[in-house]
This record gives sequence, structure tokens and C-alpha cells, in this order.
Amino acid sequence: MKSAIFAAFAVLSLSSSAAFSQTPAAAGSATSATSAESPEIRELQKIEDSWDNALNQRDQYGLELVLSPLFVNVSANGDITTRNQQVVSLINQEDKTATTDARVITVRMLGDVAVANGTYTYTHKLNGNMVEEKGVFTHVFQRQHGNWVCLNAQRTLLREEAPGKKASKAKTKSDAELPFHIPLFSKSDKSNSSNQ
Repeated sequence: MKSAIFAAFAVLSLSSSAAFSQTPAAAGSATSATSAESPEIRELQKIEDSWDNALNQRDQYGLELVLSPLFVNVSANGDITTRNQQVVSLINQEDKTATTDARVITVRMLGDVAVANGTYTYTHKLNGNMVEEKGVFTHVFQRQHGNWVCLNAQRTLLREEAPGKKASKAKTKSDAELPFHIPLFSKSDKSNSSNQ
């Protein structure tokens, strides 16, 4: 009798350990949809690369292929422009050294609509000096005739401390999860609001 109970316990233990050993693989495959290796991120990164190339090479036709006729852009400084205004700005751009580099971090697929979030670097001349601006973006794409085109773009410039100023530790350390963080819901804001 004891050997039968021991055998049943051994079988149960082995089957449980086999089930638990499969759980990380299943979890890994579930998270791959948001990793940098997911097909959605690779697909939209190609579109972002085409957009960057069109901007960097001053290619009007390339830019028109990426932007929807309904495109609306909200720049990091709050300017709102349409597709036609973006094309005119590209043609009239005086700074021929300006370059843009966008990296997709997350993609959410909603049927024929995709929302891509990522980071960008914009290098350009300002008062004769080269400056590098870094920020985050949200781009909304729609699949039209088998191709993705951007309907809406929003960029937010990341704040940098002025040279020579020392940042306070409270402002430089964040407990928020990477890569994005909403300041309204960070732990430091909760503790400040409870003290008021």
C-alpha cells in the first residue's frame, strides 16, 4: 500500500514539475509579442526607417509614401502640421545636415490600425552648433491597400538639465518601469500628494 501511495506521489510530483517547467516557455512566447524581436515591431520599424530615410535624404516622394493624406503631426514644441505642410517643410529645409533616427519599442495591433511607441533622436544645427534632441513618440498607422501609412504623430522632447546645474536626486531617480513612465502616477508624486 505504501509503495502504491509513493508511486502515485512520484507520478504527481513529476507531472507537476513538467507542467511548471513548461510555464516559462509559454510565458516567454506570450511576451515575445512586445519584445524587439516581434514581427509587428520589425514590420513597423521598416516603415519608420523609410520615414527616416525620406527625411534624411530630403526625398519628397518617399515621405508621401509613408504619410497618409489625412496625416496630422504634433511636434515636440506643440506645432500642428498636415502631410502637405510636412512635405513643404522638407523641400524648404535649409539645414541639410539634419538627421532623424526613430526606434520602435512597442506596437499594439488593432486590426488595420497599429500604434507604435518609441524613441527618436533629431540632430540638427542650432545657432551654428550641432545639437542632438532626444524624445519619445507615438505614431498611429493604418493599413491601406496592403501598406502601412501614418495617420497621426506625436513627439515629446525629453528634458535635460542645463549644463552646470546639479539635478536633485528626487528628480533624477524614478521607480517607474521602463521604457515609458507617466509622471502623474509615479511613486514620488503619490507621496507628495498625500503630504499636502
